[in-house]
Amino acid sequence: MNLHDLSNHAQAGRIDELNLISLEGGIYLLEARMDGRAHPILNEHGSTLNLRSVEHARDVLQEMPTLPFFLVHSSVHDEMCGMPSADNSLRVPIAFRSGW
Repeated sequence: MNLHDLSNHAQAGRIDELNLISLEGGIYLLEARMDGRAHPILNEHGSTLNLRSVEHARDVLQEMPTLPFFLVHSSVHDEMCGMPSADNSLRVPIAFRSGW
């Protein structure tokens, strides 16, 4: 799903939530949840849209209607070899718009 598709789905009320996924190295990925499925947001070249920060994500999403928005940090244990696979992610709601 690209940003144009995301906007269309958001305007139609089909997006359940947006997750901003924080990865090691200061990279953030955006994922839309719709109908119980995750849809990564892609750039104009069809690659995963890489964002630099929460504020960068807000800038990219400024034309979207307000949606539930979460910052997701994976646990370091999830990335270690030999550890049992369990979802230990930290998921925190954040404001969709910046400001006071």
